[in-house]
Amino acid sequence: MNKVLWVVQGLLALQFMFAGTMKLIMPIEEMTKQMAMPGLFLRFLGVAEILGGLGLILPGLLRIKTFLTPLAAACLVIIMIGATVITLQIGPPTMALIPFVVGLLAAFVAYGRWRVSPLK
Repeated sequence: MNKVLWVVQGLLALQFMFAGTMKLIMPIEEMTKQMAMPGLFLRFLGVAEILGGLGLILPGLLRIKTFLTPLAAACLVIIMIGATVITLQIGPPTMALIPFVVGLLAAFVAYGRWRVSPLK
């Protein structure tokens, strides 16, 4: 189970760090064309996604404050709940499956690192 959690954590970390970086480097005008949300809120989400992605990996690698990994995963679940709701409101329901599945994977990591195979 530990190896499965590490693989999922790595994939989620890559996805969130990529998405967060894109939210930070894209011009606000370009982002607000795609998503009807305030630009500064999208920048905040970008920072939160990058920090969450780092929080999935670094505590376990460095063996420092390992309780942060399930906490980061739980916070990313909250972000993905919001993404799912927004996607349901503005697009076809099938597009909401992507953030929903990512949120389920983050919940899997949160539970797995909290109860099943916690980092020592």
